[in-house]
Amino acid sequence: MELSDANLQTLTEYLKKTLDPDPAIRRPAEKFLESVEGSQNYPLLLLTLLEKSQESVIKVCASVTFKNYIKRNWRIVEDEPNKICESDRIAIKANIVPLMLSSPEQIQKQLSDAISIIGREDFPQKWPDLLTEMVNRFQSGDFHVINGVLRTAHSLFKRYRHEFKSNELWTEIKLVLDAFALPLTNLFKATIELCSTHANDASALKVLFSSLILIAKLFYSLNFQDLPEFFEDNMETWMTNFHSLLTLDNKLLQTDDEEEAGLLELLKSQICDNAALYAQKYDEEFQPYLPRFVTAIWNLLVTTGQEVKYDLLVSNAIQFLASVCERQHYKHLFEDQNTLTSICEKVIVPNMEFRAADEEAFEDNSEEYIRRDLEGSDIDTRRRAACDLVRGLCKFFEGPVTGIFSGYVNSMLQEYAKNPSVNWKHKDAAIYLVTSLASKAQTQKHGITQANELVNLTEFFVNHIQPDLKSASVNEFPVLKADGIKYIMIFRNQVPKEQLLISIPLLINHLQAESIVVHTYAAHALERLFTMRGTNNTTLITAAEMAPFVEVLLTNLFKALTLPGSSENEYIMKAIMRSFSLLQESIIPYIPSVITQLTQKLLAVSKNPSKPHFNHYMFESICLSIRITCKANPDAVGSFEEALFMVFTEILQNDVQEFIPYVFQVMSLLLEMHKNEIPSSYMALFPHLLQPVLWERTGNIPPLVRLLQAYLERGANTIASAAADKIPGLLGVFQKLIASKANDHQGFYLLNSIIEHMPPESVDQYRKQIFILLFQRLQNSKTTKFIKSFLVFINLYCIKYGALALQEIFDSIQPKMFGMVLEKIIIPEIQKVSGQVEKKICAVGITKILTECPPMMDTEYTKLWTPLLQALIGLFELPEDNTIPDEEHFIDIEDTPGYQTAFSQLAFAGKKEHDPVGQMVNNPRIHLAQSLHKLSTACPGRVPSMLSTSLNAEALQYLQGYLQAASVTLL
Repeated sequence: MELSDANLQTLTEYLKKTLDPDPAIRRPAEKFLESVEGSQNYPLLLLTLLEKSQESVIKVCASVTFKNYIKRNWRIVEDEPNKICESDRIAIKANIVPLMLSSPEQIQKQLSDAISIIGREDFPQKWPDLLTEMVNRFQSGDFHVINGVLRTAHSLFKRYRHEFKSNELWTEIKLVLDAFALPLTNLFKATIELCSTHANDASALKVLFSSLILIAKLFYSLNFQDLPEFFEDNMETWMTNFHSLLTLDNKLLQTDDEEEAGLLELLKSQICDNAALYAQKYDEEFQPYLPRFVTAIWNLLVTTGQEVKYDLLVSNAIQFLASVCERQHYKHLFEDQNTLTSICEKVIVPNMEFRAADEEAFEDNSEEYIRRDLEGSDIDTRRRAACDLVRGLCKFFEGPVTGIFSGYVNSMLQEYAKNPSVNWKHKDAAIYLVTSLASKAQTQKHGITQANELVNLTEFFVNHIQPDLKSASVNEFPVLKADGIKYIMIFRNQVPKEQLLISIPLLINHLQAESIVVHTYAAHALERLFTMRGTNNTTLITAAEMAPFVEVLLTNLFKALTLPGSSENEYIMKAIMRSFSLLQESIIPYIPSVITQLTQKLLAVSKNPSKPHFNHYMFESICLSIRITCKANPDAVGSFEEALFMVFTEILQNDVQEFIPYVFQVMSLLLEMHKNEIPSSYMALFPHLLQPVLWERTGNIPPLVRLLQAYLERGANTIASAAADKIPGLLGVFQKLIASKANDHQGFYLLNSIIEHMPPESVDQYRKQIFILLFQRLQNSKTTKFIKSFLVFINLYCIKYGALALQEIFDSIQPKMFGMVLEKIIIPEIQKVSGQVEKKICAVGITKILTECPPMMDTEYTKLWTPLLQALIGLFELPEDNTIPDEEHFIDIEDTPGYQTAFSQLAFAGKKEHDPVGQMVNNPRIHLAQSLHKLSTACPGRVPSMLSTSLNAEALQYLQGYLQAASVTLL
């Protein structure tokens, strides 16, 4: 695409259409942009538009499109074409920083993100002048520009907070510190001075405080990995200024908004974070500053109101105290009983209260409420911080703290009892306090794993939790119901099993509650209870114990999906999946109704898939229905195909990318259930599965390969007779996969199935070409993974077609090639093969080469006979060689960037491991002994003499053992 006005005009029109609410206009426009994004100059046209377009909507749209384009395409993935040409890359890096700095804030944010994505790949090696260009802009004095630089630096450096330590990382951070630490410190001091100069100018203060927030965030990122020498030397400057900012109050910066945190709150919360980082990691160096920070933060907590806008500040301030109080160094600050009482009374209890804002979220924004409360993403909530502070204090002061709080809990419960409908919030706070006091260590998987001995959890459960869940109405006091259900969930390991069994019907009943939070918690609690382990690795709650509840459980779970706000509730769908898995054949009578409801749901969500977890559990549930039913009645597979194929066809025709990998897995599961010939409905689809476009998406490859393997296992003869013209297409797929380091093993899976199942005459003409392709790949890039797969393949080929055929095909490609493969690949590398079945295939294949290949006995190949036998005995007896050459680096499929649906393996669509030599050979060691015996019968005297001259003593000893076990001798 040229950089022409006509192209700019075309691009403008299509970008406009992508904003159209009508999918009939929007989708084709999105498809058009997708089709041209590989063209040269495309990104430069977008940048030109966002700089020169007269319409602000187009500017913003171009900036978002550009950022997403960079996100999808910038990273260069080994084995895949470079999606952005080099000249475009150079032009983008040359222009993007000045363009970002001169753009309005909305666009600046998008470009800043794009720079950080490019920086993640190219900085510092391929973009050495980025830092200098940014630091030079600090001199401009223009805070719009300075904030642009700070924002970009923040998005570039924040990854230092979660990267693993490595030499590359240290080198990069050192480079950044050398260039950036001093200018950042000077800018910090200058900005603070400007704040006092402009103390009465509200608009100037807003800009300056935005800068200070970004500076404070950068401070956190640059100090996270280790304490840099520069910051240690300049700690006085930073900490004194941070402290004075914490105590600063400027009326001009206060906001009337009760919800949204203002600049002052955001800055103070970041400073609390920075102080907590130093208190935790660099306590020795930070010691002189600590007491004044504790005082300032304490005062902050006691004087800050309950409004939502202060939540982040309060929770970060409490987290600071929590990180300080659990360190031995600072224990003395908290020892006094009055201090503890004061913290409990003034900080913990007030911040555990259920506020009007929480109630509003519970009712109107339940998804966010659940995410915060259940999934632990409530890091920045007051309650979570107060809970962490309780845990921190309990580390050294468990007795006194439990004592103080027991008093509070009792008085709160008494208040509630006086007038439940008015005082229910008191009971909510009491339950929360008990939970935070009792739980010392918690995991998502097992709930509480360590509890405070001083709290009687079962007694509290029976007296205060169960009565709420047993009340006649499931809709009364929804917050307390949710608390009660959460209590069961959290303390499921501490509450005795008989109490859990009493709770199950109560939880099933609460699936009907109108409150989204209540029925979601009920589903989640059931799902967690069903995964608890009992003795002997079985489930704690058995299918027999669930028998009386099967019908009501399934009815209520599916009904819950029809409640307003829960049509795609992932917790309910996960509970459906887990119920199927636990109940197994007890669900068979309900399958007809269940599968109808699941396919209707699948059809509905395939129109616009938006909840990946929900979708995943839905497909898992479909797989479970199929497996459980067909295990009891294999003929039922046809009725599932009838129910599902119409929806599957629609998904494939509409190219619903998110669902296609799932559809292939379910189809594989169904096809593998067939015992006889392949049904015609599958054969009609076969040609479509070979279309190159399907194989372009990484996420499709594993399920598609498995599906093609199922076709080959069940219908190789049908393919050979009715679809022979498709065999080149099948081999084309193999050729594409084999060329990629990430997917070559998938290519071998496919090739092995072709060799194992296709009638020999249907692939005769292609065999030599297959080997030539494999040798070319071996020459170009030989990786351990490729060699392991290659070894399994040649041995499978040997088992299928015979050792002589293997020798002949190698030597037809190039004279003496067979000897080279034995000497250079099989003998030295066979130890690397892993996996029971893979090792067995190699053992049987090598046994055939040793005993059924005449050239091994009477040509120049004979010298390799004993080394090959020795290598085989090594495969049996030596530990697996799992060393990988230093320079080798496999890219993980999961790491390839972009928006392609990554492959999501369905656990319940799992494939049984297939053993191609299972029927033929049971014990490969015995098989070797018998085959050697047979060979020695054919040429007496040869085998023992070859063994005695060159097989090492240890190997010989093992071999004697095999011969004895097989009750044979060598002649």
